[in-house]
Amino acid sequence: MTPRQALQHRLSALEAHLKTENPNLLPVIPTYREFDRLLQGLGLLKRDESLATRIPWWPMIAILGTFSAGKSTFINSYLRHPLQGTGNQAVDDKFTVICYGADTKHEALPGTALNADPRFPFYRISDEVEKVAAGEGKRIDSYLQLKTLKSDRVRGKIIIDSPGFDADDQRRSVLRLVDHIIDLSDLVLVFFDARHPEPGAMHDTLHLLVSKTVRRADARKFLYILNQIDTTAREDNAEAVFGAWQRSVAQAGLVSGRFYGIYDREAAGPIGNEAQRARYESKAAADLAEIHGRIAEVEIGRGYRIVGMLDSLTKEVEGELVPYVQAAVARWRRAVLMGDAVWAGLLAALAAGVVYLGGVDALPAFGTWLVEEQPAWAAGLPVRLVALGVAVAGIFLAGHFWLRGVMARRIAAGLPERMGEADLNPRNAFLKNTGLFRSVLRKVPVGWGGRARKRVFAIRQAVAAHVQRLNDLYTDPTGRRRPADDAEVAPAAGTPVGT
Repeated sequence: MTPRQALQHRLSALEAHLKTENPNLLPVIPTYREFDRLLQGLGLLKRDESLATRIPWWPMIAILGTFSAGKSTFINSYLRHPLQGTGNQAVDDKFTVICYGADTKHEALPGTALNADPRFPFYRISDEVEKVAAGEGKRIDSYLQLKTLKSDRVRGKIIIDSPGFDADDQRRSVLRLVDHIIDLSDLVLVFFDARHPEPGAMHDTLHLLVSKTVRRADARKFLYILNQIDTTAREDNAEAVFGAWQRSVAQAGLVSGRFYGIYDREAAGPIGNEAQRARYESKAAADLAEIHGRIAEVEIGRGYRIVGMLDSLTKEVEGELVPYVQAAVARWRRAVLMGDAVWAGLLAALAAGVVYLGGVDALPAFGTWLVEEQPAWAAGLPVRLVALGVAVAGIFLAGHFWLRGVMARRIAAGLPERMGEADLNPRNAFLKNTGLFRSVLRKVPVGWGGRARKRVFAIRQAVAAHVQRLNDLYTDPTGRRRPADDAEVAPAAGTPVGT
């Protein structure tokens, strides 16, 4: 099976799953296919790539944070099942992907189950790991594992529990996975330990987990959680600890955002003072309820994110990527034309020198046959000069195409292979504009122009229609929908694992 055939098979499988598990998103697939064709024409996507494979089609919730920050305890409490191991030391050094499964067993499956399944957001993630850490891609089982649970709380969702991030120098492969998870998640819960809020202990973790989020357009999906605040009850200094933690976060560059303080009542120690206990419980319960509410929203938000990605990408392509490629092509054009001018000057000087020093009769004899076979229209022309001109032109063209290739490779080396929200490939787009049969004088990038702009406009119109359809599912401003209609239009709950 060719890569192109594999892609078509994967998209067909996605359509089949959406048809049974979340049919509300099925009409979006043709719009993604149309956008694929546009991006492939520009060279921003290769022929065996698709935007539809670069986003998860099920809601993703990522749990990140420091060692012993209570991530696994939180997950077990939310799922109402002791799925994850807990403890004061590092319990698990793998990323654990949790999703719904019909079987009551929940044994850990190897990372290969995720790496080889196109329905999961970790499909072929070993290739990405290999790019940043040679030899690590084949050890994907040491980075990932899959657990399933028969629970309505995880139905239609994917929850990712991460290992802690206390080390000063994290492995590049782990950081690549963290970036991948952050990019694809609908909700990111960043946990910190209330027992260690001081800036020194948190500096490296904050730099990794906070500074990456400050300038993101989707920063609202990050919730910063100070866990185990019950440990401050002995000193009754929760407010002071919370303030110190917020100052630490601010030092990492985050000066706004939603912050929470929680603890698990079953895992917490006793709080003797009744008024103090009630205050702590009230604070934790309110924040926990809000966090659970945000988790419940991801199923609705995922549909809007999938549609919204199309809209943001049209703006990104038209406003950033096409001008970026166009600027790179302009640099290449200037370099080639300047090189051509120098090369042509050298050849002209060489030809003039030959003529001046030896005269026409001293020119190479390869033009002699032209004299003997000279056609009528060429009578009287200095045939050896014509032959010299042809030779010089051939040498010039050889140098021109050599120069085109050298300058294209040099400029391409400085261009990224991944850029923007969907990791589009401006390097490949640039190289498509510098191919052998592409005119160096062409100023408009290949695949762009009036027709392409019309296609972009059509995609935006389709996005507006998709958003309106989603609004019709979840809103009813006129109040005309009957209760029975709500059941009919409610989005189908699905699971990323076939059952």
